[in-house]
Amino acid sequence: MKIKQIALVLVATLLVAGCADLPQRTGAGLWHGGRLFIATGNSTGVYYSIGGGYADLISKHVPGYEARAEPTGASGENIQRVSTGDMDIALTLADVAADAYSGKGAFEGQPQKIVALARVYKSYVQLVVRRSANITKFSDLHGKRVSTGSAGSGADIVAGRILFAGGLNPDTDIVRQRLSLPETTKGMQNGTTDAFFFIGGLPTPGITDLFAAAPNAYQILPLSAQLQPLTYRYGPVYGSAKIPQATYNTPGDVDTIVIPNFIVVSPDMPEQLAHDLTKVLFEYQTELSRVHPEGGNYDKGNAPQTDPVPLHPGAARYYSSG
Repeated sequence: MKIKQIALVLVATLLVAGCADLPQRTGAGLWHGGRLFIATGNSTGVYYSIGGGYADLISKHVPGYEARAEPTGASGENIQRVSTGDMDIALTLADVAADAYSGKGAFEGQPQKIVALARVYKSYVQLVVRRSANITKFSDLHGKRVSTGSAGSGADIVAGRILFAGGLNPDTDIVRQRLSLPETTKGMQNGTTDAFFFIGGLPTPGITDLFAAAPNAYQILPLSAQLQPLTYRYGPVYGSAKIPQATYNTPGDVDTIVIPNFIVVSPDMPEQLAHDLTKVLFEYQTELSRVHPEGGNYDKGNAPQTDPVPLHPGAARYYSSG
């Protein structure tokens, strides 16, 4: 067999292997055969919980369609996969979505094809440290092994920005680990990771499990001092909030930084389908809140506020209908 023929066979084999774990899209007359895939995040994070609940709502309440939530590396990867058509729906941090749509930051010169269905709940920046690593304030992260999240994720991008805002270079002043949340919590338990950033709704299942396994071994550091330099450089997409004491049974509330989340899709999605997917978010919100409390923390009044990412015309029609 000639070299060119061998190469073609190898490429075909890789393509088949890469798609083997996703069901084939079938179904005449329906977009993508009626099979919709939702890009979420780490399997122990809130995106995965919310995405799974949303998939169930779509499968039950959008006639002809079946949806499935897929674990991913979160925001950055999610947007790329929607833009290429590999995924249909994605959860993403608002700042990452803004960069992606505008072709800035990690997407410099490569604007992504996305539109929004809704602005939903806020994600909280959670900076968790091992007490045995002697980290009691932000500057103590210097020289420590710090996980900033999966490579290319929203957590990875935002953690880098927060470290800079706090006077630390994320590539030279810490030993940077780019690990998923399950890998990170394992490293914290094994003593190979000293601290980590995670951005998600409250409570984040993987962090709940970490604190429950060793209640006095970890603490969450406040981030109020980093907010002003962060917003000065990147704008008002970042806000302030508190992680309530009851969330992880901490000694008190913890000041931190919050970022809105968007649900985004391809502009190629049919108008009626986008309308129906948006409608499901609100008509069955009570069901979603039973999957995770953050499912109840968004409203129709704020949902259309997705600038600079435009709303899909189907979503816009839903909001304008009252």
